[in-house]
Amino acid sequence: MKNMEKKRVIIVGGGASGLMAAIAAAQNGAAVTLLEQNEKPGKKICVTGNGKCNFTNIQEQADAYRGENPDFWQEALKRFSVEATVAFFTRLGIYPVNKNNGYLYPHSGQAASVAEVLCMEARNLGVKIKTNQKVQRVFRETDIWKIQVEGWTYEGDAVILANGSKASAISGSDGSGYELAAALGHKIIEPLPALTALKCRNTGFSGWAGVRTEGRATLLVDGKKTAEETGELQLTDYGVSGIPVFQVSRYGIRALKQGKNVILNLNFLPEFSREQLNTFLKMRKENCPYKGKKEFLTGLFPDKLAKVLLAAKNLEEAIFSYSLRVTGYQSFEQAQVCSGGVDTRSVDKRTLESRKNPGLYFAGELLDVDGKCGGYNLQWAWSSGYVAGINAARQQKNT
Repeated sequence: MKNMEKKRVIIVGGGASGLMAAIAAAQNGAAVTLLEQNEKPGKKICVTGNGKCNFTNIQEQADAYRGENPDFWQEALKRFSVEATVAFFTRLGIYPVNKNNGYLYPHSGQAASVAEVLCMEARNLGVKIKTNQKVQRVFRETDIWKIQVEGWTYEGDAVILANGSKASAISGSDGSGYELAAALGHKIIEPLPALTALKCRNTGFSGWAGVRTEGRATLLVDGKKTAEETGELQLTDYGVSGIPVFQVSRYGIRALKQGKNVILNLNFLPEFSREQLNTFLKMRKENCPYKGKKEFLTGLFPDKLAKVLLAAKNLEEAIFSYSLRVTGYQSFEQAQVCSGGVDTRSVDKRTLESRKNPGLYFAGELLDVDGKCGGYNLQWAWSSGYVAGINAARQQKNT
């Protein structure tokens, strides 16, 4: 007669996707060990959303996720949807507050709350959380997965790599997961910063540095419009930041890496067509003919921005399409996420199991899936962690 033993699942990485994977695997009967290289799990969760944690978004946008295999993300979000995510966190005690028309935050206003309830749930389910565990090697030997750390080797029937990307200044965001995946035969699409500011070529940045203003950012790659977003722009002494620029940055950065010409056009009155703007400026001049050039934009734009615009050869053109050549971008430490990662064409989208190594699963940022600002990257972490966790635990071990 066969005895039924719990399947042993080892999870590498105690961030958002790793904690979710641990909970899902434990709920489905697995004996779970989670290995985190920091002194405690969930450190990156604690700094998301400026410390407030925009943990999902109820606006399910078709273009919210990007990658070389653009439809890969859909299956995971079908299996663990936004609605399921909200219900999950509500059950754990997170009361969601809807801000900015769909952005969900914990009512506590503290990102640490999200990390804390995940850790409490994991421990309640019997997950063994091992901290200060820097994984050096992952390999398979006679159907047993072995995970080497300094001075010890963990053994399991399945392993989930959920150790994140190189983005963030949080210690441990070192990209070590890419090396582990590559050593197991997986192709890595070069990780590059995403959701970050862009550096541009211009001589007038010192004049507008510190200005925040509404506008539209349009990204052109080799003359072709590639992405466009509207919202609050943050003008800096090196270029442009703010959510609209974050949203388009991944396309510009990858294009720069490929040696392409990247232009960022800023529209400081996007609610007007070019014809409407022309009429508006004429009317503005007719209404107050006594105003000199310096005073013409008073009340329309912040003073520092107005001075830069008035210095342009064509004021109307500068307002409608202030053109900047993109020359660089902020580092991984300043980026919220990365584009690139483990090539998803070698991963089963239904289970997130490796097509090359049975019993090896992936979750979260390590995969070549990156989302827009607004809770989408955390939703990917929850959905992919859940799918990897339940599938890693699905089959019990027979002895």
